[in-house]
Amino acid sequence: MVIDTLENLEKYVSLNPLFNDVVDFLKSNDLNKLSEGKHLIKGTDLFVNIQVAKGKSCESALLETHKKMIDIQIPLSTSETYGYTPLKDLPEAEYNEEKDITKYEGAAATYVTCKPGEFAIFFPQDGHAPCISEQAEIKKAIFKVLA
Repeated sequence: MVIDTLENLEKYVSLNPLFNDVVDFLKSNDLNKLSEGKHLIKGTDLFVNIQVAKGKSCESALLETHKKMIDIQIPLSTSETYGYTPLKDLPEAEYNEEKDITKYEGAAATYVTCKPGEFAIFFPQDGHAPCISEQAEIKKAIFKVLA
């Protein structure tokens, strides 16, 4: 997991060859002006979902992992808290291959908060519980990057 400010995202391009395309997309697009939904950047290998998600409590947010994709999550409208538990500390759970997601019951081991202008990168080994907020809704961007 990585937490940082958007102006530093370029420092992480060595972690995945598609991260440079994310940086280029951010330089030429205003995420706040993109319509809700999926925007393809490099087919199914790299795309961004713009969504308005319902804010959840720590207790109701489910941990999730992805085997094929890396998430770069960017809150746009308000701060967003993420629960975090390393995959190695999570119990066995059913993987949905079609949606590339495994969901887990229970509270996260720790919590971090990002505000607009910051991002969180979650790799396949990072269990994360998104959308934790006191606000009713969170507008956010989720870049899905082939791992």
